[in-house]
Amino acid sequence: MAMRLGKPGADGMGEVVDVLREWQSEGAPMQLHPGDLGWFWRWGAEVTAAAVRTWTTDGRILAVGLLDGPELLRLTMAPDALRDEELARRLVEDVTEPERDVLPAGRVNVEAPVGALVQDLLCERGWRADEPWTPLRRDLTEPVKDPGVRIEAVGPEQAHVFAAVVRGAFEGSTFTEERRHAMAAGLPYADARCLVAYDERGNAVAAVTVWSAGPGRPGLLEPMGVHREHSRQGYGHAITLAAAAALQELGSSSALVCTPSSNAAAVATYRRAGFRQRPEVRDRYRDA
Repeated sequence: MAMRLGKPGADGMGEVVDVLREWQSEGAPMQLHPGDLGWFWRWGAEVTAAAVRTWTTDGRILAVGLLDGPELLRLTMAPDALRDEELARRLVEDVTEPERDVLPAGRVNVEAPVGALVQDLLCERGWRADEPWTPLRRDLTEPVKDPGVRIEAVGPEQAHVFAAVVRGAFEGSTFTEERRHAMAAGLPYADARCLVAYDERGNAVAAVTVWSAGPGRPGLLEPMGVHREHSRQGYGHAITLAAAAALQELGSSSALVCTPSSNAAAVATYRRAGFRQRPEVRDRYRDA
């Protein structure tokens, strides 16, 4: 049966989330995680489904892409298909031709796992390496230190608190209480938690969402931020420790995060919390 590019629609998102969970494993390259879909779900189920592309053969999903914005496709494949030539050539065709309804004409980026054949083929087509990102990993088989500040899990009643910290942490953020409710209603949130850290005066100072992919699989931090009014006081370290502990409770084998290499402060914060740097990764981009 021929390979098929498709959109799963809202009804098909359960299968997409399930295969992304199955594809997460220790030792695998940094790749699209169910938590990435979960964070995107803040825009709602229909918008999230419209941003997803799947490549299937004989009813089996071999690759999943998330349009994280109109010019960026975040792409991953089944572990046994990373070097599959037929799949890689089809992916390159589909991301290159605008009429395929994946990426538009002009400047666009593709994120794909290190070692995937599609990376090599895009390079052969003249796609260049973009700015470096640093993946970091923390093993969760060892105990996690107490963060030293009050940490609370966020339920529906505290959605406005979580949203305010996220807006205060990321310049230009439009995250709202309603978007937090939409995110929490998404399928990936069944394996997730939102946490908020408080200072000694009771101010909400930092926030994180952690996403499990199931017991024995790597979990993800996305997003993690400290309110700008409370930065450089150790709250990033504290909330990162709390995130690792939460993933450990959820049964995750490790905690993963990825941040621009240019954000030296973030890299240092994760390292202080026991995360180890992995080799840098780069998107591939095509000029306009």
